[in-house]
Amino acid sequence: MERLQSEGVRGADLVFACIGPALEIFSRYSKVESAEGREVGLPEYLVKVWEVVGRTALEHVLGTAEAKVRNGAAGALEEDARLTALFLWTMQSTSVDSSNAAQHADAEQIEDDDEGAAGKQKKKGLKLIFDVVRRFAQPLGIRLPDWEGRIIETQKGVVRLLPVRERSIQLFGEDGAHGAASEIERAGDAQLILFPETKETIAPRVRGRRRAEARGLDRTQREATTLDRLHAAMLLQASGQASALRTLFKAEQERGPDLIRLANALSALYPKDSEEKRLLDAMLLAIPK
Repeated sequence: MERLQSEGVRGADLVFACIGPALEIFSRYSKVESAEGREVGLPEYLVKVWEVVGRTALEHVLGTAEAKVRNGAAGALEEDARLTALFLWTMQSTSVDSSNAAQHADAEQIEDDDEGAAGKQKKKGLKLIFDVVRRFAQPLGIRLPDWEGRIIETQKGVVRLLPVRERSIQLFGEDGAHGAASEIERAGDAQLILFPETKETIAPRVRGRRRAEARGLDRTQREATTLDRLHAAMLLQASGQASALRTLFKAEQERGPDLIRLANALSALYPKDSEEKRLLDAMLLAIPK
């Protein structure tokens, strides 16, 4: 992976370039066993390959702690941050000279049945085929249904990463960033105002084979993560709430370096012409020195 990345191979191209050599090793032997002597079949072996690739990618993008992370591991970013980072890392294109290459991944060519209907517009957001996302998430202990309606939406075998603007009501309530700004300044901590309890958050309608597993955001998931707070900061930046943004930054500096670390990592992963990268870069420039 290090050699391929140094040669400009990125994202899904890099993943599949690694699977070939892994299969070559597997095929050298009449039987492959675990350390305990249990025979390992090809499907189990490939799960391990995807796990190693995913952990190595996280180590490259988010740091050493993420490469070793299990659920609840101390010092590591939460599941949603790791899922977002892996999603964006996979979307990267080998054609590094094309600023919007990630927008043209194979999954982007898959259209919903309703997209051609009158009055319906294609939903924004980066997309990947579900099976690719599952192969990364499952070995790393990331449960995709837990994040349905919160940071992803799955329809017809395609996973869409929700644009940050689509999370405004979910994070701030009906009043959005403008209504939340004064409360952030008064409370001094965005954790107190994210996911307001006054209104239920309704997950988007999900169709396809994962429909039964779509859970959306329930009360057990309402604690704000580092990614939630970062998205809140990006929305405050987008709406020009400079004072509230400074208050949020002050609270985050007391909390630790995770938000800034995640912001820098995602800024390097988002397509150059995306709104998310523009907001992240502007937000990073606004951080008090």
